[in-house]
Amino acid sequence: MPAPLRPSALALAAFACLAAPAGAQNVSPPATERVERIEIIGISPLPGSGVARDRVPANVQTATDEDLRRSQSRNLADFLGTALPGVSANEIQGNPYQMDLNFRGFTASPLLGTPQGLSVYQDGVRVNEAFGDVVAWDLIPQAAIAQVTLLPGANPLFGLNTLGGALVLETKRGDTHPGTEASIEGGSFGRVEVEATHGRRLGDSGHLFLAADAMNEDGWRDHSPSRVRQFFAKAGATAGGLDWDLALTHADNTLIGNGLLPETLLAADREQIYTRPDRTSNKMTMLALNGKWDVSATQRIAATAYLRHADADTLNGDLNDDYDPPDVEETGVENRTSTRQRGSGLALQSTWALEKHRLSLGAAYDRARSRFRQTEAEGMLDATRAVVDAEEAEVDAWISGHTRSTSVWAADQIALAPTLQLTLSARWQNTQVKTVDRGRAELGLDTELDADARYRKLNPAAGLTWQASPALTVFGQLSQGTRAPSPIELGCSDPDNACVLPNALQSDPPLKQVVTRTAEAGVRGRSGGLRWNAALFASENRDDLLFISNGRAAGYFKNFGKTRRQGLELGASRSSGALSWQLAYNWLRATFESPACLVSEANSSAGTDPACPAEDEIAVRPGDRLPGLPAHQLKAALQWAPSQAWSLGAHWRALSSQTVRGNENGRHEAGDDYIGSGRLGGYALLDLTASWRVADGVEVFGRIANVFDREVASAGALGENAFDARGNLLAPDQWTNERFVGPGAPRAMWLGVRVDFDR
Repeated sequence: MPAPLRPSALALAAFACLAAPAGAQNVSPPATERVERIEIIGISPLPGSGVARDRVPANVQTATDEDLRRSQSRNLADFLGTALPGVSANEIQGNPYQMDLNFRGFTASPLLGTPQGLSVYQDGVRVNEAFGDVVAWDLIPQAAIAQVTLLPGANPLFGLNTLGGALVLETKRGDTHPGTEASIEGGSFGRVEVEATHGRRLGDSGHLFLAADAMNEDGWRDHSPSRVRQFFAKAGATAGGLDWDLALTHADNTLIGNGLLPETLLAADREQIYTRPDRTSNKMTMLALNGKWDVSATQRIAATAYLRHADADTLNGDLNDDYDPPDVEETGVENRTSTRQRGSGLALQSTWALEKHRLSLGAAYDRARSRFRQTEAEGMLDATRAVVDAEEAEVDAWISGHTRSTSVWAADQIALAPTLQLTLSARWQNTQVKTVDRGRAELGLDTELDADARYRKLNPAAGLTWQASPALTVFGQLSQGTRAPSPIELGCSDPDNACVLPNALQSDPPLKQVVTRTAEAGVRGRSGGLRWNAALFASENRDDLLFISNGRAAGYFKNFGKTRRQGLELGASRSSGALSWQLAYNWLRATFESPACLVSEANSSAGTDPACPAEDEIAVRPGDRLPGLPAHQLKAALQWAPSQAWSLGAHWRALSSQTVRGNENGRHEAGDDYIGSGRLGGYALLDLTASWRVADGVEVFGRIANVFDREVASAGALGENAFDARGNLLAPDQWTNERFVGPGAPRAMWLGVRVDFDR
């Protein structure tokens, strides 16, 4: 069961100041002083350097803390998948904090083995973990988020992993978000969440912001409790042309994500799990210093420096693939991993706002050290399919990884005419990835994990924006981005020595870095209260890195060849009086563009194609679709506020069918020896929200998710099922090839109360 809710000593100390009166509050300007709001978009990683949205040559998306509040999403990943156009979520782990998020066919995921293609920045710091480029959504302090910006395309200014886009998060400050709030929320799945924030000015020039969040829930599936603790503090000051702040982010979380479920067990009970436990414990502390100095009326210097410590421990209770009585009687195996990461970095940028140029020059240095250790212990599966009576653990892998990355960049927005801007940018990246096999050196393991690889690349981009009229902007852009293999990928790239991610690693043939080229063109406009946009894009990956599965949770990383993503984005929104709405449609075609032989023993077509004659291989050809990506998405949102006291909202999303992993060739068919198809059906979900200000400063809010209680699945894979419908372990010769799916949560309801102490 989760630990009881209790604030940490650090949070108690920080919130002791809440009893003091807050500083000056925001005051709305007189009506005569109000002007049309110009939305400024940050176009580089460092905060404080941006341009007007109409001059960005891409279909950029933004959301504020008010948007997050109105949606009442469970966390940032849930909000992005529910509300942002073009973003879809694969709940492959069955935990709301462990979603795969897909945008334009590229993924940001907390799971090792998932090809990562989106970079995520928090106040100028890239938070993709160095060991696998993964993104741990539970480590992002949701109560502290002020603005979310999603910049699409292979934007070179955001460096590594920016293949499909960059997600930029800005956190709150005490001078921009003053006041004290506290809320408590509870409801379905035993969920209880407490949140508190406090912002204030300090004297004439200082500011302070604090946020704390604590969440416990039992989960809707069996044996799936989770616990999340987040704390954030930011303090800073402004003196003349200098503005600086120092931010502390801390999280200590335990997540249970029991993963996919085979068709046989799903039909008997959607709430059950396959094997257990599947526990991830994340602990992270990050200190980030940001500063901006207006040297003159035309020059600004910005700087970011950070230290980041992240520890991750996993415990996975799995079926023993070697089970074969009477030779091997142990039915289960405990796979444990321990990952310790230490990162630091510094970035500097100078921007000149001249008559016809907005020129930026920057440089950054990042380094990270990681230590990874994996152990394995055989045991027995009990009646709940948990591994018990495990033997003494044996070390399978023990490595140290070092990543160093140096980069310089330049960007210039040139005013060719008052309504025509040319944007040129480029970033040169030099990345070294080194692994040291400590297990081989100190324990005598039969591994060969020493590697030292260096990756260099100059990535350019060029774009045009034309304000054809005050209500219409036309834009286009060409860009290139790269991703260097991480230590986990270099350590797991030998097909003869498959890895059990995030488990045992073996010798590593060299891997190439992924290079992505993107072309995008579109229009956006406004007419009265109506805003609309349309865009076309095409991205091609060369030497794409894929995790090639052997069908039993093991596999290896491989440079595949070419993959392509192309699509269409349409959107419209309007706000008029009490009513506001948003509508978005996205079409995506994501395909393999090179032939390959992939291991998928549970695919009915395995071994039937002369191009890939091995009995466990399937032949993938150009034009076959990438798995896990729906071709069509339609999202609609409606908000109605008939008075200042009442607000009602609805979020509806519909996604088309998708190919499951293991059916990359699209030829799998259900039959006597194969249970389940190679696709997941499309689905539509409706969420409703409401808020009611019952008194001055007191608000009651609630959400109903999956209103019609649809039984859906957002992720799937082909695999081998070892259990019958009642969950009894079968003899190995009776194991069946089935489709495994990630079942979506049933209808759920939550109700909460928020108190604003300054009203």
